[in-house]
Amino acid sequence: MATIFTKIIEGTIPCYKIAEDENYFAFLDISPLAKGHTLVVPKREVDYIFDLDQTTLTGLTLFAQKVAKAIDKAVPCKRVGIAVIGLEVPHAHIHLIPLQLIDEINFSRPKLRLEADEMQRIAEAISHHIL
Repeated sequence: MATIFTKIIEGTIPCYKIAEDENYFAFLDISPLAKGHTLVVPKREVDYIFDLDQTTLTGLTLFAQKVAKAIDKAVPCKRVGIAVIGLEVPHAHIHLIPLQLIDEINFSRPKLRLEADEMQRIAEAISHHIL
């Protein structure tokens, strides 16, 4: 059965897309820790990030770097943090989170609730900076 991320990639579940290429997909997290919190996933569904073959893992990291640089330009932050948890959805993924302080990457913190129009504006702002 396809994961929620596969359904997002296939377009059967809507998302706020940031970028995609033939192998990778980036979209805003709908329960973000910060404005601009983005998920980066390989299009091929693999549960555990360290089960990805080396080429896919390297490509995922390079794609995430491109997205992180766009986030840094579009969202006011000191850094874009990166986290790999991998417990909530059985599809390898990287969290990119704009940060001002280190404790903002704590996943036990309450998540933000943003309106759809704000999510769309954020997605468009980040997408604008994708090289």
